Amino acid sequence: MSDNTANLTVGGDSKDYAIMDGTVGPQVIDVRKLYANTGMFTYDPGFTSTASCESGLTYIDGDEGVLLHRGYPIGQLAEESSFMEVCYLLLNGELPSKKELADFTNTITRHTMVHEQLSAFFRGFRRDAHPMAIMVGVVGALSAFYHDSTDINDPEQRRIASHRLIAKMPTIAAMAYKYSVGQPFVYPRNDLSYTANFLRMTFSVPAEDYIPDPVIVDAMDKIFILHADHEQNASTSTVRLAGSSGANPFACIAAGIACLWGPAHGGANEAALNMLREIGTVDRIPEYIARAKNKDDPFRLMGFGHRVYKNYDPRATVMQKTAKDVLEKLGVNDPVFDVAKELEQIALNDPYFVEKKLYPNVDFYSGVILSAIGFPTEMFTVLFALARTVGWVAQWNEMISDPAQKIGRPRQLYTGPTQRDYVPVDKR
Repeated sequence: MSDNTANLTVGGDSKDYAIMDGTVGPQVIDVRKLYANTGMFTYDPGFTSTASCESGLTYIDGDEGVLLHRGYPIGQLAEESSFMEVCYLLLNGELPSKKELADFTNTITRHTMVHEQLSAFFRGFRRDAHPMAIMVGVVGALSAFYHDSTDINDPEQRRIASHRLIAKMPTIAAMAYKYSVGQPFVYPRNDLSYTANFLRMTFSVPAEDYIPDPVIVDAMDKIFILHADHEQNASTSTVRLAGSSGANPFACIAAGIACLWGPAHGGANEAALNMLREIGTVDRIPEYIARAKNKDDPFRLMGFGHRVYKNYDPRATVMQKTAKDVLEKLGVNDPVFDVAKELEQIALNDPYFVEKKLYPNVDFYSGVILSAIGFPTEMFTVLFALARTVGWVAQWNEMISDPAQKIGRPRQLYTGPTQRDYVPVDKR
């Protein structure tokens, strides 16, 4: 085997397969000709060892706890930039100049209104419908209202659709919340920032306006940044797979929202908060630590460990400080946060959790923050979808522009019956 090829021998026949290099991260073996050469497929449930695409958006080193967007560390972006800057970065590849940021922000702001007939669409849902069910339906329905931005072969239409999705998602998310609690919809205001606008649309009522607190706005902006993109996760892969068929962008993002709704993906912060509430007080932590170590006990620590990260989730560091700032600003003396801080310290120093690399992840603290701000738990995944929309859109645009992209078509290891002849029903 040479330095840039891998050799595979099957039935005495050897073939070389090119080894491809990225700018950083593991090399990959190009197996696109494997079936043609051997008549075999690879078997990789969950695609844990398969690079499904080439991407220049986000890089994760799970062993080192590194997350980069277009090369910029997530900690720097969360502390120094704004969500609008990160959106521009993911879409365009570079951080914006002052004028570029102003123009981009103005464009997004001018797209925040939704078609008035969408209000009637909301009323087709039951009042007790889960907000994520509403999000899936309404975002998918956008293609019925914005016909002028569904041609995926037109770069200008793709750009307009991208801006519309990023701009309208906070409005739709706030409307989903308002509908679920029986309050009137609140229209966006062009004099507010992206995040402040969303908070006002969510919590303002006709009888009393909501003045977004700068500390809360900053916390929500950080949460949006930390959830903006995360490489080829389940929902992003879903968006790419849907997009590979030529589906319009609104349908693709709706597919991503549906995937994100799963408790193993977007629902993790809600599960972590529920676990902290179940523990209740610091003195009960040893009991739950013992249960987490017991293989026969179904209890598991939520908010610890990650499919990719085998080190401290870099987003969790920002979340911990943000949670402290929010609770101090709101004057919240929340025992749940005390439990979270103590549980984190125990888990970081307990040999059992260190050995298994069960470090706190971003979900561990984000639920505490969102609850303190006033969001019900059923809105947590909606907020995740709102933030992740820019990542989905950027990934979708990258896929559409990739000359090597093909319609997704995973193969299988068939284990069902072999061919058999049909037997008429009266002879069975």
